[in-house]
Amino acid sequence: MQPYELPEFYVPYPARINPHLERARVHSNAWALDMGMLDATRDPGTPEIWDQAALDSMDYPLLCAYTHPDCDGPELDLITDWYVWVFYFDDHFLEVYKKPRDLEGARHYLDRLAAFMEPGCALEPENAAERGLVDLWARTVPAMSDAWRARFTRSTDALLRDCLWELANIDEGRVPNPVEYVEMRRKVGGAPWSADLVEHAVGAEVPERVVGTRPLRVLKDTFSDGVHLRNDIFSYQREIEQEGEINNCVLVVRHFLGVDPQTAADTVNDLLTSRLKQFENTVLTELPPLFAEHGLDPDEQARVLAYVKGLQDWQSGGHDWHLRSSRYMNRAEPTGVGLVAARLPAVVKAAGTGLGHVPHQRVGPTRLPDFTMPYTAGTSPHLQRARRACVEWCGEMGMYDPVPRLAEPVWTAARVAGFDFPTCSAGIDPDASADGLDLSAQWLAWGTYGDDYFPKIYGRDRDMAGAKAFAARIPLFMPLDLGATPVPENPVETGLADLWRRTAEPMSPRSRAEFHEAVVTMTDSWPWELNNHIQGRVPDPIDYFEMRRHTFGSELTTTLARIEHGDAVPAEIFRTRPMKELDAAAMDYGCLVNDVFSYQKEIEFEGEINNGVLAVQHFLGCGKETAVDIVNDLMTARLRQFEHIAATEIPRLDLDGTARAGLDAYIDGLRDWMAAIVKWHRTTDRYDEATLLGIPPLQAPTGIGTSAARLSAVLRRTPIPH
Repeated sequence: MQPYELPEFYVPYPARINPHLERARVHSNAWALDMGMLDATRDPGTPEIWDQAALDSMDYPLLCAYTHPDCDGPELDLITDWYVWVFYFDDHFLEVYKKPRDLEGARHYLDRLAAFMEPGCALEPENAAERGLVDLWARTVPAMSDAWRARFTRSTDALLRDCLWELANIDEGRVPNPVEYVEMRRKVGGAPWSADLVEHAVGAEVPERVVGTRPLRVLKDTFSDGVHLRNDIFSYQREIEQEGEINNCVLVVRHFLGVDPQTAADTVNDLLTSRLKQFENTVLTELPPLFAEHGLDPDEQARVLAYVKGLQDWQSGGHDWHLRSSRYMNRAEPTGVGLVAARLPAVVKAAGTGLGHVPHQRVGPTRLPDFTMPYTAGTSPHLQRARRACVEWCGEMGMYDPVPRLAEPVWTAARVAGFDFPTCSAGIDPDASADGLDLSAQWLAWGTYGDDYFPKIYGRDRDMAGAKAFAARIPLFMPLDLGATPVPENPVETGLADLWRRTAEPMSPRSRAEFHEAVVTMTDSWPWELNNHIQGRVPDPIDYFEMRRHTFGSELTTTLARIEHGDAVPAEIFRTRPMKELDAAAMDYGCLVNDVFSYQKEIEFEGEINNGVLAVQHFLGCGKETAVDIVNDLMTARLRQFEHIAATEIPRLDLDGTARAGLDAYIDGLRDWMAAIVKWHRTTDRYDEATLLGIPPLQAPTGIGTSAARLSAVLRRTPIPH
């Protein structure tokens, strides 16, 4: 008996089948046999994974013919062999390492597989997975650039190695939280790897200079999420009831929301739809400006669009294959005209996803939940001095002067005193020197001023061109050589020039460059919020959480915290998966604290559209109180994930005594950071209704100061208000 009825999926593009399907079936059967995937006696100690009947019924050639409908016969053969290999690897890993919980054996197995992707590897393959990878690698990478090969190596390695994360969850009986799951599923699920193969299959490599841009990153991420969420809905019965799997989004949602399987499956399907709509929105609204800004010529634009079409074909074809493969719970669906008619209601239902929010609704004060906060924020003997210095500094930077385009000031000295940024800085580092506390609080004030200044100037007129020009000038006031800067045109630039000189001068050149890059990463995210306002679009929840880290300045925060610990901790440690997940969990906690406290200010008084509570409210169709409780539950889940990583994964990192002490101090600093965020939000008057009633409504804010205020983490991890 099926645990739920399959939901109505959003599939706007018809699936097509490659005419070379039968050729691929013959070829892939012969290839799997040649690699030893159908012969359990060839690799002693390996149980039987597949037989011919099992391989035929799963029909991977049909999957590839659906997902790559336009490539020629030899290319379809190659792509099909890759998918036979990746599914064999998945089933082999399940039988040999997941079920016996053999973590050490799994690490050795994955290390060997990764080695075969390195140039000049001298190892001899010892099993079907290794033989298959050696053969496929030699047939695939010569046709592509070195840059593509590097990307494909990373995505294949992630697909292999991050299976250990799944194995650890199964071993511990630990169901991941939703944010953690979606991000990790992209790696272990392999869809980024599939997206890289799409470039090969359509013969259109994406120009390297735009691969890392937000639009291309979002296209790959939304494609990946769509593939994985769909697969989780179809595979729930097999994975949960037959395999004892824990890593499935339907189960994750059931566990997190406390709902029945049908409700969980429907919710995952809504998230799948939201991600597909995000894909379409990105293509239509972000690719044209990207082409112009990066000067892509017609051929390069055509390559990107061919890649986009390839990803769309994959989504539609993958859906139809899931409906037919014996591997999954499925049902028969109509074909031809009947198929289009059957899918029309789901297309219409999803057509307005993200749109229709009415700004400036009366929402009233927010009932604050019982936040989980096990850490205690400290204070500083220099607090009173820092308070006086912060108010004076803001005046010296011109923040109390009338702004020409507004004919009035953005701030007054009284408002800055009420905001009380030094309390936040003191909570982060009670041992800071007097000068250090002054500097930290002034960074916080600078960023928050930008939060109020930017939307008043650019949001009112929906001036995206002006907003991008404003953001483009920010790096000019952070010269790496500490040389001359342009003449500041506003208090934001005046304040940045002053703070950069005082902060960057004692840094080493390497630290200064890292700091500069982190600031640029943050400022590059500023137009995203304004773009949502221009469209009147509540962001997709996954896009919101991931972009919120950028607008919150999380990369800047972690970079500066690393700089604080000097060279005690090797730089590569901070690039490991556990450290990235640790940082992300802490940053999400801080972002969501701010979203809860600032909800009335943003939604009612400012007409804000970028808020985590609103994103949850809009996505689930629930009221404010329910959304606040869900956000608080997510904060708690992220905090528990933070401590789980710190307790179980960080100790396994290979570090000497000095590096271990430095890393422990860094992690303790993140705990201080989270505690200080909660303390400051409880004490500042920035979010009080009485204060808000005396402030004229701000139109179309973008929350830029929320990102910029993270600059206050210079030298110390200072949280960001909004």
